[in-house]
Amino acid sequence: MLRKLFVFVTILLPIALFSQSDPKTFTVKFINDVIKVDGVLDESAWETSESANNFHQYFPSDTTLAGQQTDIKMVYNSTTLYVGIRLDTEGDDYVIPSLKRDYRAGGNDNISLMFDTFNDGTNAFLFGMNPYGVRREALISNGGSGPSGFTTSWDVKWQGEAKVFDGYYICEIAIPLTSFKFKQGETKWRFNSYRFDMQTNETSTWMKIPQNQLVYSLAFMGDMVFEKPLGKSRTPMALIPYVNGIVGKDYDNNEDLSKFDFGGDAKISIGNGMNLDVTLNPDFSNVEVDNLITNVSRFEVSLPEKRQFFIDNSDLFGSFGNERDSNPFFSRRIGIAQNADDETIENGIVGGIRLSGKLNKNWRLGLLNLQTEEDKENEIPSNNNTVFALQKKMFSRSNLSFIFVNRQSFGDYDFLEETDRYNRVVGMDYNLASVNNTWTGKFFYHKSFAHDIEDRDASGGLDLRYNSRFLNFGVRGNFVGNDFRSDLGYVRRQDIVAARPFVEFNFWPQKGKLNSHGFRFSPNVIWRPTLDYMNTDYAIFSSWQAKFKSQEEIAVRLFNRYTYLTETFDPTGTDGGTELPANVGYYYTSYEMGFQSDRRRVFSYSVQPGYGDFYNGTRFVLEGDMSLRLQPTMLLSLGLNYNSIKLPQPYESEDLWLVSPKIDITFNKSVFWSTLIQYSNQLDNLGFNSRLQWRFAPLSDLFLVYNDNYFVNSFVPRNRSINLKFTYWLNI
Repeated sequence: MLRKLFVFVTILLPIALFSQSDPKTFTVKFINDVIKVDGVLDESAWETSESANNFHQYFPSDTTLAGQQTDIKMVYNSTTLYVGIRLDTEGDDYVIPSLKRDYRAGGNDNISLMFDTFNDGTNAFLFGMNPYGVRREALISNGGSGPSGFTTSWDVKWQGEAKVFDGYYICEIAIPLTSFKFKQGETKWRFNSYRFDMQTNETSTWMKIPQNQLVYSLAFMGDMVFEKPLGKSRTPMALIPYVNGIVGKDYDNNEDLSKFDFGGDAKISIGNGMNLDVTLNPDFSNVEVDNLITNVSRFEVSLPEKRQFFIDNSDLFGSFGNERDSNPFFSRRIGIAQNADDETIENGIVGGIRLSGKLNKNWRLGLLNLQTEEDKENEIPSNNNTVFALQKKMFSRSNLSFIFVNRQSFGDYDFLEETDRYNRVVGMDYNLASVNNTWTGKFFYHKSFAHDIEDRDASGGLDLRYNSRFLNFGVRGNFVGNDFRSDLGYVRRQDIVAARPFVEFNFWPQKGKLNSHGFRFSPNVIWRPTLDYMNTDYAIFSSWQAKFKSQEEIAVRLFNRYTYLTETFDPTGTDGGTELPANVGYYYTSYEMGFQSDRRRVFSYSVQPGYGDFYNGTRFVLEGDMSLRLQPTMLLSLGLNYNSIKLPQPYESEDLWLVSPKIDITFNKSVFWSTLIQYSNQLDNLGFNSRLQWRFAPLSDLFLVYNDNYFVNSFVPRNRSINLKFTYWLNI
């Protein structure tokens, strides 16, 4: 039934494309000069350049001009786009948590510039700066529709300086045109900018954006018109070699972890819109450790990708399907594998290539191929991993996308079952976005292939949402077949048909302390096709949330759940513990509150307590974090997750703790030191990660990293290492 509805909606969906107000426009003048980037706009070119000005307030109101105005000027020569910005302020009491690059924008003073260079309303480059000249850059994908389309792991070379004056500060920026991708001969880019001013508690944007939309939405942009057409891209080839020396020991298995590696990446520009990334013996052992997670669910948790090789145009490969239940390609699968004891271990990568980008205004192409190492001792075969993606722009901001994923072993291995020699997935997604983002959605269908696979081998879904100032609603549903398999993807669970509609009402008081508040009702229902479509799960979420003009946020949530266990399960994860029996259903109700303090303050925090029924027992949960800003040098933070699960005998009752204190010290804009401690008794691990980073040249780093892990109960060491890593970005 759901498949028929999916086909019907995809083909016959009537939808109006709404227009936004006429976009603002300014001209970017061509110059022959080279501008000195020093935070002082004293060159004659700035005197005659046009401005992007008259910023609109986005918060706390979206109906007036900004109280603190911003004036952006741009000029360019044959190689570089120059940006000069004056930002009016009430004083010089700026909020600057750190001097480290790629800061988080919310809760501190800064400005961000977004460039949609292919005028598609789907992808954009972002460059940002704060009053102390600290920079950040990001890639925006999927129209800026949510956090998953905002990637700060992307790095590129550019210059910027800032200076603070009485009543304003200046940002002066030089971005090589080679840092962008664009069509040769282009005369116009779409542009917008947003700014946080903490002294007056104001967020403002150049193009007016309603508060029910995200501040980085690409649906609301003006035009920057170039005085002369842009020429052919002259992007140099970049070589990024690395040398990595590790001294370490695995005490649990009595193994020496010491090794010396070298390898590198190459970035080659093909035309004005495509990137070719080549990697040889890449070092995918992150110098930044993953955050630990307390997991009391029955399902695997996915973690974000941080490896540079996979970042550019990552949405081309990774945005297919459904983030919650079935994503056919999840790049973190490459580089890890299951050994003979079903333990997850690192699996080395020999090398590979990655071609991605724009073929022209309407077509995007992605091709990835990586070869992983053979590890016979751990019964891991060598695999070739291939992903091919093709995307066609539809209408103003929508697109139709095709994906092919292939994981295949070509060797003859006695330990490898025939059914595991290859796995393939073919799929199609239609991503919908109206001109002003009132309607968004996704419709997809994927089919998997493997040796002797049975016929429930597909997944699909629909997600249609309406977003307005007062009313939001969504019609959402998906299915994952019992035989659907994606070895390079993230499949949370199989054999489900799910319905997840929601409705939300929002209110915007004209007076008082509240900026907005609203109610949300969202039932989630799951049926199991192989159990005669038995309803095995439902969760009814009801909530009220409010945002204050002083930037505090509060929420109250009610959860009504039903879970029918088809397999035994211990939610505490106790090793050898007594599991709840299969073929039993549980009804349980719980409550939760949440409060986020004003992040502008020197000390800020969030807290989320919750209590209620949990299967056949009870659960008290307390999540929160706090931070102390000793700006701009030091930031102290503490994360806490506590679960007290009480089940009747003979089942397990546990107090699960995850405590994560962190110290970030930025000596200047080039030298950073961070120390993260993570204690998790569920994972039986106490970990220390201390990382000293020296950015001695643009995008070139020297890391000294100390890792130490202990068993929680006995405080016996698990593993320990010291890592010295050198990377250098060389343009040829």
